[in-house]
Amino acid sequence: MEIYNKIIENKKAKRKSFALLVDPDKQNNNELISIIKKAQKAKVDYFFVGGSLLTNDNLDSCLGVLKKHSNIPIILFPGNAMQINDKADAILFLSLISGRNPEMLIGKQVITAPLLKQSSLEILPTGYMLIDSGKPTTASYMSDTTPIPAEKNSVASCTAMAGEMLGLKIIFMDGGSGARNPISEEMILEVSKSVNVPIIIGGGITSGEKAIVNCNSGADIIVVGDAIEKDQNLILEISNAVHNY
Repeated sequence: MEIYNKIIENKKAKRKSFALLVDPDKQNNNELISIIKKAQKAKVDYFFVGGSLLTNDNLDSCLGVLKKHSNIPIILFPGNAMQINDKADAILFLSLISGRNPEMLIGKQVITAPLLKQSSLEILPTGYMLIDSGKPTTASYMSDTTPIPAEKNSVASCTAMAGEMLGLKIIFMDGGSGARNPISEEMILEVSKSVNVPIIIGGGITSGEKAIVNCNSGADIIVVGDAIEKDQNLILEISNAVHNY
């Protein structure tokens, strides 16, 4: 439990962390190496690797490049049951607790459990909550679930509480890839007051300033993906904002 223990240690010390989301379908090797160099320089805490729909079978090669060129811990952020690979260090074992699709709550997990049992991956049981970001996302479409409405803070906090009571070790609130609107600080604050487990926030974070707002509201780990793909210079900006919080 090396990675989870570090996450808990940081939470207790009120240290915030920055995770860079890498979609294996969206970079060639040269672009990925450029991202890795900037991530190393910026002291990014984690690489999250995965996507709602991988079409090019690049997961293994992507993980190989990350391992070869960096020492940053790699955590799988799987969009489906096929996205398992021992080249990573850990996996977010996701249960989509914001939706009512039984396949995403427990069905896919039953399929992958015996594979994970035999792997060397550290398992991070995670309650995944999709929050409405102002437009349909790949995650909501592929999971066949409806996100929690952006203004329903009490629904989000009760969902997170239920996840914690069920034994999930992390709550991940996500606006989804290409989120139009970030998750509100009011919702993050209400959820953070409702649970004791670490909180990951992703979706719509496009600046260091927005990352700081989320940290102020109770986020323990900030995740950024799409914005970095458009401007790699944001890696240093957001990492500095999170680490100097």
